[in-house]
Amino acid sequence: MKIAFYGSSLVSAYWNGAATYYRGLLRSLAEKGYEITFYEPDVYDRQKYRDMEPPDWCKVVVYEGTIDALKAAARQAAEADIVVKASGVGFQDDRLLEEVLGNASPRALKIFWDVDAPATLAELKSDPDHPLRQALFKIDLVLTYGGGDPVVNAYRSVGAAECVPIYNALDPQTHHPVPEDSRFAADLGFLGNRLPDREARVEHFFLDPASRLPGRRFLLGGSGWQDKPMSSNVNYIGHVPTRDHNAFNVTPMAVLNISRASMAENGFSPATRVFEAAGAGACLITDHWEGIELFLKPDEEILVARDGQDVAALIAGLSRQSAARIGARARMRVLADHTYAHRAREVDEIFRARLGARMEAAK
Repeated sequence: MKIAFYGSSLVSAYWNGAATYYRGLLRSLAEKGYEITFYEPDVYDRQKYRDMEPPDWCKVVVYEGTIDALKAAARQAAEADIVVKASGVGFQDDRLLEEVLGNASPRALKIFWDVDAPATLAELKSDPDHPLRQALFKIDLVLTYGGGDPVVNAYRSVGAAECVPIYNALDPQTHHPVPEDSRFAADLGFLGNRLPDREARVEHFFLDPASRLPGRRFLLGGSGWQDKPMSSNVNYIGHVPTRDHNAFNVTPMAVLNISRASMAENGFSPATRVFEAAGAGACLITDHWEGIELFLKPDEEILVARDGQDVAALIAGLSRQSAARIGARARMRVLADHTYAHRAREVDEIFRARLGARMEAAK
């Protein structure tokens, strides 16, 4: 079966947090026999900062950031059995959705794949005339990056025929233990770009604990933090390419996950880096959100902090030995239950059931 997937970028993780999600899931689907073409616009310097070349398991079409190029890419949807428009593509998203749905074959399964459902739903609820809300009647299925029952119920309330969360997971071929790297030496590391709905939480969960523990070393990676005030024990290293993520995760005593505000408020939305860090065997500290226990067991496979004071206390009381034990248990858990092979089986079942029902109805 052919999939036409319109997303932000497969070949570049630059300002593109969904990249590893796309890569792990689509590679696993390709291994099940799907023929996939990924369409991505050349915007935000993503092509300048590619961290992988087009893989042999997926054709990648990069189109210019113009309306004409967008239309040409969208016309290719007509050849696919399954057409996917992801959220957050980054160039004329509403127009792209319109063009993709307009060009898709009537027989094709049409999917909106939301990689930031809480934020999207907030837009839909505040704007009854939002283009996506108006298009939901043409869309067969909404798949989401996560969100649990709150997101499922919210999507149904705005007109979605069906919504299914497909959670982030681990790609063991990409994220795994590696030797430590002295560039990333620290007691606590955090990796994340500076975003409006994350910045205050980074101050609260990372920068404030750093100021409370002047004798400890803190490591900050990600784009956009260069002019942010921080204590002298914070080492800011800027953008960290994906090839260095494993070393970033395993070298500090612990690494920190800080959810974006909308994700934390909704819950049931583990970030990709939760699984990436666990897959590398890192000791992970996460801010609190509902549903953590569905993925990793608190206090045994992951440490949970409700505020910056908790983060400081956890770091002050943690040893390298206890951190290593937590990281090892986390790695065992995600390999057993939370790989992209597990997620691809879910998606494959959904696709085949939907297309099978459509073929039966057409007889």
